[in-house]
Formats: sequence, structure tokens, C-alpha cells
Amino acid sequence: MQHKVLNNTNKKSWKVWWKLTRPHTLTAGFIPVLIGSALALETGQFNPLLFLAMLIASLLIQSATNMFNEYYDFKRGLDHEGSVGIGGTIVREGVHPTTIMKIALSFYFVAMLIGIYICAISSWWLVVIGLISMAAGFLYTGGPIPIAYTPFGEVFAGFFMGYVIIAISFFIQTLEITVDVALVSIPSSLLIANILSANNIRDLDGDKVAGRKTLAILLGKRNAVLLLSIVSGISYILVIIFPFYSLTSYWTYLALLSLPLAIKGTKEFFSNTTPTGMMPAMIAVARTNTVFGLLFSIGMFLGYFL
Repeated sequence: MQHKVLNNTNKKSWKVWWKLTRPHTLTAGFIPVLIGSALALETGQFNPLLFLAMLIASLLIQSATNMFNEYYDFKRGLDHEGSVGIGGTIVREGVHPTTIMKIALSFYFVAMLIGIYICAISSWWLVVIGLISMAAGFLYTGGPIPIAYTPFGEVFAGFFMGYVIIAISFFIQTLEITVDVALVSIPSSLLIANILSANNIRDLDGDKVAGRKTLAILLGKRNAVLLLSIVSGISYILVIIFPFYSLTSYWTYLALLSLPLAIKGTKEFFSNTTPTGMMPAMIAVARTNTVFGLLFSIGMFLGYFL
């Protein structure tokens, strides 16, 4: 399906451009950096400049990935004037698709320059990992078989936006990777995967019509929401267990304060059936990742200083 695009992008307000980055998802870009850096600090190693560089690069890649999603959803006819969600700057705001692609690629270019700086200080092996991660961000919705259109979208999102970013953030500070880092990254990785899962649950009917084969479509709405709640539960159980094995301090129990948000998201999904009605549930799931990650990171910092 083709949609009319207004070529009037020169006078857009900053709110339109900010909306294009899909800010509610950007926590998946900076929370893992905080967690990985906090883990590094616990070893007594922390370079503020490397932390800042990693943070900016991660946010740029996340924003660019969101723009690729905007671009290809439009090209494949998934976005239209009635679409529900924060996307739709092309069909509702008149931003030209080519403009969005150019911005996304420029974000990738700047992220690559920052990556060169990070590699020069830490290790050039990160070039390979960085390029693979950037390719995954593009192929998530780009390419002949987009990852987001398959049942594996949550796995890729959780792995690359969770574990990989946490591991890199830790590695550039310490020049090593440990089993502890892999274990501690699991809760955040799962909650990041849940952000995508929530999006797919909300868009289930529309995605089915468009021919997508997401996990939510394969499981059905009820089972998909059950899986989302189970994944959230595993995250919180792991947080409770970690201090008993000296993986984190008891201060990380602060993350448990975000549990009401996780419960709210599940309840909202069960009690609503329309995409518009499920928006509060999706927002609650995204905020769960944000609040959980911030409190978990604060707990790790407090564990080091106190």
C-alpha cells in the first residue's frame, strides 16, 4: 500500500524530530551502559570519558534503529494515518522517508567515529562486535527478511541491547569479560526483550494482516501476555538471588520497587483488547525497564561506595 507523503520537512518543530527517536525506547540504550559501568566500578575501574562515549554511541544506535523501523514500516505499508503508537512521523507529520534514512545513517556514522575512539583506548576487537551490532540494528527491520517480522525479535533485542551493551560497557573499562557480567545482565536483557514483546502484543492484529510472524502472533495474545509476565517474574527472582551468591549487593533490592509497574503492565494487557486500549500497558512495560534499570544501577553504585 502506498501512502501520500508531504514534503514539508524544513519547518518541523523539535518535538517531531524528538518523536522520531521514539524516546520511550531509548532507555534500552542507556540502562545497559549504566549497569555495565556500575559492574566495572565494582572492580575499581571507571573512566568517565569512556562511559560518556559508550552512552552517546549506544543512544545513537538505538535512535537509528528506531528510524530504520519507521522507514521500513512505511515502505512495507504497515504505517498509516490510523496507526497507534509513537511512530508515524512519515504518515502523520509529513517527514520524508529519505530524510529519516539520512538521519539514521548519519547517527550510525557518528556512532562509528565514537566507536573508533573507544577501540583506540580499549581494544580493536570491538570493531567486529560493533559492526555486528550495528548490522543487527539495521536488519531488525531492514533487509529481505527483517528480524522484527519473525519470532526471534525479542531474542535479538534482549541479546544485543541487553547483554552485548552491558558486556561492552564493562569490557572497555576493565579489558575483560566475566561470567558474573553475563549473569547479572540477564534481568535487564529480559526486560528489554519485554519492550518489544509489548509492542508486538499491541500490534498483533495489524501485524497478522501484514504477514508478520512475531512471537505474539504464534502464541496468541493471552499466551504472549503470560510469557511477558513470566519473563518479568524471572527478572525479579534473579535480583533476589544475586546477593546470596555475591553477584550484587543487597542494595540492588531497590529494583524490586519497580515491581508494581510490571504488574500494572500485565493487568492492562489482560483487561484491554484494542491497540489504543493497550497503549498504557505498553508504556508501563517500557517504564518498568527504565525504573528497574535505574534502581538496579543505583543499588550497585551504593554497594560500591557504602
